Amino acid sequence: MHVLHILAIVLAWLIAVLWTRVTLTALYHLPRIPNLLDPRYNPARSPDPATPDITVIVPARNEAANIEATLRSLLAQTIPVAIIAIDDRSTDATGAIMNRLAAESQPPGKSLTILHIETLPDGWMGKTHAMALAARQTATPWLLFTDGDILFRPDTLERALRFAHESNADHIALALTLILQSAGERLMTTVLGCFTLLSFRPWKTPDPAAKHDSVGVGGFNLLRSSVYRAIGGFEAFRLEVLEDLRLGFEVKRQGYRQQVVFGRDLIRVHWASGALGMAHNLTKHFFAVFRFRPTALVAGVIVLSLLFFAPFVGLFAPWPIRSASLVALAMIALAHSYSSRHFTGISILYLFTLPIGAALLLYALLRSMILTLHRGGVVWRGTFYPLHELRRHAGPLR
Repeated sequence: MHVLHILAIVLAWLIAVLWTRVTLTALYHLPRIPNLLDPRYNPARSPDPATPDITVIVPARNEAANIEATLRSLLAQTIPVAIIAIDDRSTDATGAIMNRLAAESQPPGKSLTILHIETLPDGWMGKTHAMALAARQTATPWLLFTDGDILFRPDTLERALRFAHESNADHIALALTLILQSAGERLMTTVLGCFTLLSFRPWKTPDPAAKHDSVGVGGFNLLRSSVYRAIGGFEAFRLEVLEDLRLGFEVKRQGYRQQVVFGRDLIRVHWASGALGMAHNLTKHFFAVFRFRPTALVAGVIVLSLLFFAPFVGLFAPWPIRSASLVALAMIALAHSYSSRHFTGISILYLFTLPIGAALLLYALLRSMILTLHRGGVVWRGTFYPLHELRRHAGPLR
Protein backbone atom coordinates (compact mmCIF):
# COMPACT_ATOMS: atom_id res chain seq x y z
CA MET A 1 0.00 0.00 0.00
CA HIS A 2 1.29 3.44 -0.91
CA VAL A 3 2.85 5.36 1.98
CA LEU A 4 0.66 8.43 1.40
CA HIS A 5 -2.44 6.24 1.44
CA ILE A 6 -1.38 4.72 4.76
CA LEU A 7 -0.76 8.17 6.20
CA ALA A 8 -4.20 9.29 5.00
CA ILE A 9 -5.83 6.32 6.75
CA VAL A 10 -3.91 7.01 9.95
CA LEU A 11 -4.85 10.69 9.85
CA ALA A 12 -8.52 9.87 9.19
CA TRP A 13 -8.66 7.55 12.19
CA LEU A 14 -6.81 10.00 14.41
CA ILE A 15 -9.46 12.60 13.56
CA ALA A 16 -12.21 10.04 14.22
CA VAL A 17 -10.71 9.11 17.58
CA LEU A 18 -10.36 12.76 18.57
CA TRP A 19 -13.99 13.57 17.72
CA THR A 20 -15.09 10.42 19.55
CA ARG A 21 -13.10 11.26 22.66
CA VAL A 22 -14.20 14.91 22.72
CA THR A 23 -17.87 14.11 22.11
CA LEU A 24 -18.23 11.21 24.55
CA THR A 25 -16.36 13.11 27.27
CA ALA A 26 -18.62 16.13 26.80
CA LEU A 27 -21.82 14.05 26.76
CA TYR A 28 -20.78 12.40 30.00
CA HIS A 29 -19.95 15.61 31.83
CA LEU A 30 -22.33 18.25 30.43
CA PRO A 31 -25.47 16.85 32.12
CA ARG A 32 -23.66 17.19 35.47
CA ILE A 33 -23.11 20.93 35.10
CA PRO A 34 -25.54 22.82 37.39
CA ASN A 35 -28.64 24.19 35.70
CA LEU A 36 -30.27 27.25 37.24
CA LEU A 37 -33.66 26.06 35.97
CA ASP A 38 -33.55 23.30 38.58
CA PRO A 39 -36.59 23.72 40.91
CA ARG A 40 -34.33 24.20 43.93
CA TYR A 41 -33.45 27.65 42.56
CA ASN A 42 -37.06 28.72 41.97
CA PRO A 43 -37.92 32.24 43.18
CA ALA A 44 -38.78 32.46 46.86
CA ARG A 45 -42.29 33.13 48.09
CA SER A 46 -41.07 35.12 51.07
CA PRO A 47 -40.82 38.93 50.90
CA ASP A 48 -37.64 40.30 49.33
CA PRO A 49 -35.11 42.13 51.48
CA ALA A 50 -35.16 45.89 51.12
CA THR A 51 -31.44 46.26 50.44
CA PRO A 52 -29.91 44.88 47.23
CA ASP A 53 -27.20 42.24 47.54
CA ILE A 54 -26.11 42.79 43.96
CA THR A 55 -25.01 45.61 41.69
CA VAL A 56 -25.32 45.05 37.95
CA ILE A 57 -22.79 46.98 35.86
CA VAL A 58 -23.86 47.63 32.26
CA PRO A 59 -21.26 49.28 30.00
CA ALA A 60 -22.65 50.49 26.67
CA ARG A 61 -21.31 52.33 23.68
CA ASN A 62 -23.70 53.10 20.82
CA GLU A 63 -26.31 50.60 22.06
CA ALA A 64 -29.38 52.76 21.38
CA ALA A 65 -31.13 49.84 19.69
CA ASN A 66 -30.79 47.53 22.71
CA ILE A 67 -30.07 49.39 25.94
CA GLU A 68 -33.65 50.17 26.93
CA ALA A 69 -34.74 46.53 26.68
CA THR A 70 -31.69 45.44 28.68
CA LEU A 71 -32.24 47.92 31.49
CA ARG A 72 -35.98 47.26 31.68
CA SER A 73 -35.31 43.52 31.95
CA LEU A 74 -33.00 44.24 34.91
CA LEU A 75 -35.53 46.56 36.53
CA ALA A 76 -38.07 43.72 36.29
CA GLN A 77 -35.99 41.30 38.38
CA THR A 78 -37.71 39.49 41.24
CA ILE A 79 -35.14 40.70 43.80
CA PRO A 80 -33.80 44.14 44.72
CA VAL A 81 -30.95 45.21 42.47
CA ALA A 82 -28.75 48.26 42.05
CA ILE A 83 -27.95 49.00 38.41
CA ILE A 84 -25.13 51.18 37.15
CA ALA A 85 -25.35 51.87 33.42
CA ILE A 86 -22.36 53.52 31.77
CA ASP A 87 -22.67 55.58 28.59
CA ASP A 88 -19.16 55.12 27.23
CA ARG A 89 -18.60 57.97 24.75
CA SER A 90 -21.68 57.06 22.69
CA THR A 91 -22.39 59.05 19.56
CA ASP A 92 -26.00 57.86 19.29
CA ALA A 93 -28.97 58.14 21.67
CA THR A 94 -27.64 55.62 24.23
CA GLY A 95 -26.99 58.26 26.91
CA ALA A 96 -30.33 60.00 26.37
CA ILE A 97 -32.21 56.71 26.67
CA MET A 98 -30.38 55.90 29.91
CA ASN A 99 -31.21 59.33 31.34
CA ARG A 100 -34.88 58.97 30.43
CA LEU A 101 -35.12 55.59 32.16
CA ALA A 102 -33.31 56.87 35.25
CA ALA A 103 -35.81 59.77 35.49
CA GLU A 104 -38.75 57.37 35.71
CA SER A 105 -40.12 56.06 39.01
CA GLN A 106 -38.29 52.81 39.68
CA PRO A 107 -39.90 49.60 40.98
CA PRO A 108 -39.49 48.91 44.73
CA GLY A 109 -36.00 47.76 45.62
CA LYS A 110 -34.53 48.90 42.31
CA SER A 111 -32.15 51.78 41.58
CA LEU A 112 -30.67 52.95 38.30
CA THR A 113 -27.56 55.15 38.27
CA ILE A 114 -26.16 56.55 35.04
CA LEU A 115 -22.49 57.39 34.43
CA HIS A 116 -21.42 59.31 31.33
CA ILE A 117 -17.85 58.97 30.05
CA GLU A 118 -16.67 61.66 27.67
CA THR A 119 -13.01 60.66 27.17
CA LEU A 120 -11.02 57.44 27.42
CA PRO A 121 -7.78 57.68 29.43
CA ASP A 122 -4.59 56.36 27.85
CA GLY A 123 -3.80 52.72 28.54
CA TRP A 124 -7.38 51.46 28.80
CA MET A 125 -9.85 49.54 26.68
CA GLY A 126 -13.16 51.37 26.69
CA LYS A 127 -15.10 48.52 28.25
CA THR A 128 -12.61 47.74 31.02
CA HIS A 129 -12.41 51.44 31.91
CA ALA A 130 -16.20 51.77 32.08
CA MET A 131 -16.61 48.69 34.27
CA ALA A 132 -13.72 49.64 36.58
CA LEU A 133 -15.16 53.13 37.03
CA ALA A 134 -18.58 51.75 37.97
CA ALA A 135 -17.19 49.05 40.27
CA ARG A 136 -15.44 51.70 42.39
CA GLN A 137 -18.86 53.10 43.30
CA THR A 138 -20.42 49.89 44.59
CA ALA A 139 -20.90 48.57 48.12
CA THR A 140 -22.99 45.43 47.57
CA PRO A 141 -21.58 41.94 48.30
CA TRP A 142 -22.01 40.83 44.68
CA LEU A 143 -21.18 42.37 41.30
CA LEU A 144 -22.55 41.31 37.94
CA PHE A 145 -20.77 42.51 34.80
CA THR A 146 -22.93 42.27 31.71
CA ASP A 147 -23.41 43.90 28.28
CA GLY A 148 -25.78 46.51 26.92
CA ASP A 149 -27.66 44.07 24.67
CA ILE A 150 -28.49 41.22 27.08
CA LEU A 151 -32.10 40.35 27.92
CA PHE A 152 -32.68 38.92 31.41
CA ARG A 153 -35.60 36.73 32.44
CA PRO A 154 -37.21 38.22 35.58
CA ASP A 155 -35.96 35.43 37.87
CA THR A 156 -32.40 35.22 36.50
CA LEU A 157 -30.60 37.11 39.26
CA GLU A 158 -32.55 35.45 42.06
CA ARG A 159 -31.74 32.00 40.71
CA ALA A 160 -28.07 32.90 40.25
CA LEU A 161 -27.70 34.26 43.79
CA ARG A 162 -29.49 31.25 45.27
CA PHE A 163 -27.03 28.99 43.49
CA ALA A 164 -24.09 31.15 44.58
CA HIS A 165 -25.07 30.90 48.25
CA GLU A 166 -25.76 27.16 48.04
CA SER A 167 -22.52 26.31 46.21
CA ASN A 168 -20.35 28.88 48.03
CA ALA A 169 -18.93 29.90 44.63
CA ASP A 170 -16.91 33.09 44.24
CA HIS A 171 -17.48 33.51 40.50
CA ILE A 172 -20.34 32.27 38.35
CA ALA A 173 -20.54 32.43 34.56
CA LEU A 174 -23.95 31.75 33.04
CA ALA A 175 -24.04 30.48 29.46
CA LEU A 176 -25.80 32.76 26.99
CA THR A 177 -28.76 31.72 24.88
CA LEU A 178 -28.42 33.11 21.37
CA ILE A 179 -31.45 34.60 19.63
CA LEU A 180 -31.16 33.21 16.10
CA GLN A 181 -33.13 35.04 13.44
CA SER A 182 -31.79 33.59 10.19
CA ALA A 183 -30.47 30.43 8.58
CA GLY A 184 -27.02 32.01 8.40
CA GLU A 185 -26.97 32.60 12.15
CA ARG A 186 -27.98 28.99 12.80
CA LEU A 187 -25.28 27.83 10.37
CA MET A 188 -22.60 29.78 12.23
CA THR A 189 -23.89 28.73 15.64
CA THR A 190 -23.60 25.09 14.57
CA VAL A 191 -19.92 25.39 13.72
CA LEU A 192 -19.16 27.58 16.72
CA GLY A 193 -20.72 24.91 18.92
CA CYS A 194 -18.31 22.34 17.48
CA PHE A 195 -15.41 24.75 17.93
CA THR A 196 -16.37 25.29 21.57
CA LEU A 197 -16.55 21.53 22.10
CA LEU A 198 -12.94 21.25 20.91
CA SER A 199 -11.56 24.15 22.95
CA PHE A 200 -13.54 24.37 26.18
CA ARG A 201 -14.22 21.96 29.07
CA PRO A 202 -16.73 23.78 31.31
CA TRP A 203 -17.03 20.85 33.72
CA LYS A 204 -13.39 21.39 34.72
CA THR A 205 -13.84 24.96 35.94
CA PRO A 206 -14.79 24.07 39.56
CA ASP A 207 -11.74 21.78 39.90
CA PRO A 208 -8.86 23.66 41.59
CA ALA A 209 -6.40 21.17 40.11
CA ALA A 210 -7.50 22.02 36.54
CA LYS A 211 -5.28 25.09 36.32
CA HIS A 212 -5.81 25.57 32.59
CA ASP A 213 -9.60 25.43 32.66
CA SER A 214 -11.26 28.72 33.57
CA VAL A 215 -14.34 30.51 32.33
CA GLY A 216 -15.58 34.02 31.68
CA VAL A 217 -18.77 35.17 29.94
CA GLY A 218 -18.99 38.83 28.98
CA GLY A 219 -22.76 38.80 29.25
CA PHE A 220 -22.81 37.30 32.75
CA ASN A 221 -19.80 37.41 35.05
CA LEU A 222 -21.14 37.30 38.62
CA LEU A 223 -18.57 37.48 41.41
CA ARG A 224 -18.14 38.52 44.98
CA SER A 225 -17.08 42.15 45.33
CA SER A 226 -14.32 41.09 47.72
CA VAL A 227 -12.92 38.69 45.11
CA TYR A 228 -13.11 41.31 42.37
CA ARG A 229 -11.03 43.67 44.49
CA ALA A 230 -8.65 40.94 45.66
CA ILE A 231 -7.64 40.08 42.07
CA GLY A 232 -7.03 43.76 41.33
CA GLY A 233 -10.24 44.49 39.42
CA PHE A 234 -10.12 45.54 35.79
CA GLU A 235 -7.28 47.90 36.70
CA ALA A 236 -5.07 44.78 36.65
CA PHE A 237 -5.67 44.21 32.92
CA ARG A 238 -6.72 47.55 31.51
CA LEU A 239 -5.83 46.81 27.88
CA GLU A 240 -7.13 43.24 27.70
CA VAL A 241 -9.27 42.64 24.60
CA LEU A 242 -10.81 39.47 26.08
CA GLU A 243 -11.51 40.97 29.47
CA ASP A 244 -14.19 38.40 30.34
CA LEU A 245 -11.85 35.44 29.80
CA ARG A 246 -8.99 37.17 31.58
CA LEU A 247 -11.23 37.93 34.56
CA GLY A 248 -12.15 34.25 34.77
CA PHE A 249 -8.53 33.20 34.45
CA GLU A 250 -7.41 35.49 37.28
CA VAL A 251 -10.19 34.28 39.57
CA LYS A 252 -9.13 30.68 38.98
CA ARG A 253 -5.39 31.37 39.10
CA GLN A 254 -5.65 33.11 42.45
CA GLY A 255 -7.44 30.17 44.03
CA TYR A 256 -11.07 31.31 44.16
CA ARG A 257 -14.05 29.04 43.53
CA GLN A 258 -15.39 29.23 40.01
CA GLN A 259 -18.46 27.68 38.41
CA VAL A 260 -20.09 27.68 34.99
CA VAL A 261 -23.86 27.14 34.98
CA PHE A 262 -26.57 26.60 32.38
CA GLY A 263 -30.10 27.93 32.17
CA ARG A 264 -31.66 28.19 28.74
CA ASP A 265 -33.30 31.57 28.05
CA LEU A 266 -32.33 33.06 31.42
CA ILE A 267 -30.15 35.47 29.49
CA ARG A 268 -30.60 36.00 25.77
CA VAL A 269 -28.81 38.03 23.13
CA HIS A 270 -29.04 38.59 19.40
CA TRP A 271 -25.28 38.69 18.96
CA ALA A 272 -25.05 39.56 15.26
CA SER A 273 -27.11 39.59 12.07
CA GLY A 274 -26.47 36.85 9.53
CA ALA A 275 -23.56 34.49 9.02
CA LEU A 276 -21.19 37.21 7.83
CA GLY A 277 -22.26 39.46 10.68
CA MET A 278 -21.27 36.77 13.18
CA ALA A 279 -17.99 36.13 11.37
CA HIS A 280 -17.14 39.84 11.32
CA ASN A 281 -18.04 40.20 15.00
CA LEU A 282 -15.23 37.78 15.75
CA THR A 283 -12.61 40.08 14.19
CA LYS A 284 -11.79 41.67 17.54
CA HIS A 285 -11.67 38.37 19.40
CA PHE A 286 -9.94 35.62 17.44
CA PHE A 287 -6.43 37.02 17.06
CA ALA A 288 -6.54 37.97 20.74
CA VAL A 289 -7.39 34.36 21.65
CA PHE A 290 -4.02 33.40 20.16
CA ARG A 291 -2.40 36.30 22.06
CA PHE A 292 -1.66 38.10 18.76
CA ARG A 293 0.80 35.39 17.61
CA PRO A 294 0.46 34.74 13.84
CA THR A 295 2.18 31.34 13.96
CA ALA A 296 -0.20 30.10 16.66
CA LEU A 297 -3.24 31.28 14.71
CA VAL A 298 -2.05 29.75 11.44
CA ALA A 299 -1.37 26.45 13.22
CA GLY A 300 -4.90 26.61 14.63
CA VAL A 301 -6.32 27.20 11.16
CA ILE A 302 -4.50 24.12 9.82
CA VAL A 303 -5.71 21.88 12.65
CA LEU A 304 -9.29 23.12 12.40
CA SER A 305 -9.25 22.65 8.61
CA LEU A 306 -8.35 18.99 9.09
CA LEU A 307 -10.92 18.43 11.84
CA PHE A 308 -13.82 20.04 9.98
CA PHE A 309 -13.15 19.27 6.30
CA ALA A 310 -11.40 15.87 6.35
CA PRO A 311 -14.46 13.88 7.54
CA PHE A 312 -16.54 15.23 4.63
CA VAL A 313 -13.80 14.77 2.04
CA GLY A 314 -13.19 11.26 3.40
CA LEU A 315 -16.70 10.20 2.41
CA PHE A 316 -15.45 10.04 -1.19
CA ALA A 317 -12.27 8.10 -0.35
CA PRO A 318 -11.67 4.33 -0.22
CA TRP A 319 -13.46 2.38 2.52
CA PRO A 320 -10.78 2.47 5.26
CA ILE A 321 -10.83 6.29 5.16
CA ARG A 322 -14.58 6.47 4.56
CA SER A 323 -15.32 4.37 7.64
CA ALA A 324 -13.21 6.69 9.81
CA SER A 325 -15.01 9.69 8.32
CA LEU A 326 -18.39 8.14 9.11
CA VAL A 327 -17.32 7.64 12.73
CA ALA A 328 -16.18 11.27 13.01
CA LEU A 329 -19.39 12.60 11.45
CA ALA A 330 -21.51 10.37 13.68
CA MET A 331 -19.80 11.85 16.75
CA ILE A 332 -20.32 15.40 15.47
CA ALA A 333 -23.99 14.59 14.83
CA LEU A 334 -24.34 13.13 18.33
CA ALA A 335 -22.88 16.28 19.90
CA HIS A 336 -25.08 18.51 17.74
CA SER A 337 -28.17 16.53 18.70
CA TYR A 338 -27.46 17.03 22.41
CA SER A 339 -26.78 20.74 21.91
CA SER A 340 -29.98 21.15 19.91
CA ARG A 341 -32.14 19.50 22.59
CA HIS A 342 -30.71 21.43 25.51
CA PHE A 343 -29.37 24.73 24.17
CA THR A 344 -30.01 25.86 20.61
CA GLY A 345 -32.98 24.08 19.03
CA ILE A 346 -31.11 24.00 15.71
CA SER A 347 -32.22 21.25 13.31
CA ILE A 348 -29.93 18.28 12.68
CA LEU A 349 -30.10 19.22 8.98
CA TYR A 350 -27.70 22.10 9.68
CA LEU A 351 -24.91 19.52 9.99
CA PHE A 352 -24.91 19.47 6.19
CA THR A 353 -23.90 23.13 6.27
CA LEU A 354 -20.90 22.44 8.52
CA PRO A 355 -18.31 22.79 5.71
CA ILE A 356 -19.75 26.22 4.85
CA GLY A 357 -19.74 27.24 8.50
CA ALA A 358 -16.20 25.92 8.92
CA ALA A 359 -15.04 27.96 5.92
CA LEU A 360 -16.59 31.07 7.49
CA LEU A 361 -14.97 30.24 10.82
CA LEU A 362 -11.54 29.98 9.20
CA TYR A 363 -12.26 33.18 7.28
CA ALA A 364 -13.04 34.90 10.59
CA LEU A 365 -9.78 33.64 12.11
CA LEU A 366 -7.64 34.77 9.20
CA ARG A 367 -9.54 38.05 8.83
CA SER A 368 -8.95 38.83 12.48
CA MET A 369 -5.20 38.35 12.08
CA ILE A 370 -4.81 40.06 8.70
CA LEU A 371 -6.86 43.14 9.59
CA THR A 372 -5.13 43.55 12.94
CA LEU A 373 -1.68 43.28 11.39
CA HIS A 374 -2.62 45.57 8.47
CA ARG A 375 -4.07 48.24 10.75
CA GLY A 376 -1.37 47.83 13.34
CA GLY A 377 -4.03 47.34 15.99
CA VAL A 378 -7.66 46.61 16.78
CA VAL A 379 -10.58 48.91 15.99
CA TRP A 380 -13.49 48.29 18.35
CA ARG A 381 -16.57 50.44 18.79
CA GLY A 382 -14.89 53.29 16.96
CA THR A 383 -11.69 53.32 19.05
CA PHE A 384 -8.25 52.24 17.79
CA TYR A 385 -5.98 50.22 20.11
CA PRO A 386 -2.34 49.84 18.90
CA LEU A 387 -1.12 46.27 18.46
CA HIS A 388 2.17 46.82 20.29
CA GLU A 389 0.22 47.97 23.36
CA LEU A 390 -2.21 45.05 23.15
CA ARG A 391 0.65 42.57 22.90
CA ARG A 392 2.45 44.16 25.83
CA HIS A 393 -0.62 43.80 28.03
CA ALA A 394 -1.81 40.42 26.71
CA GLY A 395 -1.53 38.18 29.77
CA PRO A 396 -2.33 34.45 29.89
CA LEU A 397 -5.84 33.11 29.40
CA ARG A 398 -5.20 29.52 30.45
